[in-house]
Amino acid sequence: MTREECLTRDRVDPIAAHRGNFTLPPNTIYLDGNSLGAMPKATMARLEEVARRQWSADLITSWNRHGWIDLPLRVGGKIARLIGAEATEVAATDSTSVNLFKVLYAALEMRPTRRKILSERGNFPTDLYTAEGLTKALGNRHRLELVEADKLPAAIDDDTAVVMLTHVNYRSGALHDLKALTAAAHDAGALTIWDLAHSAGAVPLDLTRANADFAVGCGYKYLNGGPGAPAFLYVAGRHQAEFVQPLTGWLGHAAPFAFETSYRPAPGIARALCGTPPILSLAALEVGVDSVLAADAQALRAKSMALGDLFIDAVEGQGGDQLALRLASPRDATHRGSQVSFRHAEGYPIMQALIARGVIGDFRTPDILRFGFAPLYIRHVDVWDAAAALIDVVKSRAWDRPEFKRRAAVT
Repeated sequence: MTREECLTRDRVDPIAAHRGNFTLPPNTIYLDGNSLGAMPKATMARLEEVARRQWSADLITSWNRHGWIDLPLRVGGKIARLIGAEATEVAATDSTSVNLFKVLYAALEMRPTRRKILSERGNFPTDLYTAEGLTKALGNRHRLELVEADKLPAAIDDDTAVVMLTHVNYRSGALHDLKALTAAAHDAGALTIWDLAHSAGAVPLDLTRANADFAVGCGYKYLNGGPGAPAFLYVAGRHQAEFVQPLTGWLGHAAPFAFETSYRPAPGIARALCGTPPILSLAALEVGVDSVLAADAQALRAKSMALGDLFIDAVEGQGGDQLALRLASPRDATHRGSQVSFRHAEGYPIMQALIARGVIGDFRTPDILRFGFAPLYIRHVDVWDAAAALIDVVKSRAWDRPEFKRRAAVT
């Protein structure tokens, strides 16, 4: 495809109008929405409303008057529509890591005679760290077993309590078969926990049809909720009565304002709550979730796959192979999330040189150049231009400068 053909495709793109709903800096191609989504234009007005018209004017009465107390479950109910769940099965609360701690503890409690937590060796580290920490807190009665992705089905056995996986691999973008692996776990009597951080809002999901048990995910990637936005937690309705919440904070209590001295869990998904919700952050997250709900999920997925294919073809078609750029993502778009990764020995300085040119992606150790395609606001021509910039940076060795080789705290 030529650049002119990309421009033509953008003119007929059925979701092109959504780009106008986001604040995007000029002369910038933003391919890092898989790490931090762009800001919806409506976010500032919403934050202004909550801060000035509610907090400033109505003060503490806003918890009732403006429904602040309902935000975790209201926003959770909206996220439920994006992941194929019932509104009563999702809460927007805490961070992904904290929510993972909750559901992993609950899952282990539901399989008391089993000792194995199974995960992929390439899973996102915080998920593995959380599992390690929980096993220590439980007296090392459980063990975390890590295998390569293709070995997962064979590793599920009668000692497996939980299969804990990230749906889309954070480095490569490789997509697990959520339904098939959930079925394999259930066949062995195990439960599943899915981390949807890199798929919610970009990949159509149907947790109900997949018969999923538990899931977590963050609000600041494809859900456009802003840096550090609250995460979400899913507990299948059939498990909620036996869902044991280990972080028994007051808002997960059956009657928070009764101020009882002993904990009684709230009914349903409300027991997944813990402390006082961050209202400003939840308000911003709700705007972000609304920005995704405004578009057709299948159209988003179709464009996402097309953008990824275009990027791969453009990089390789302009000589990427000869420049030691090696595709690290599945070539088949149906096996890939909404990102494409390439490997290069000089990946870090190459990415810094690209960012200096206004093409923003990110780097993941040891050699991954990662490019995310948020279809709500990324155009085909952006992808074409980003590929051309990548080829030029590598071919001209523009990356070979001291300032691009100095590692920043965030890569």
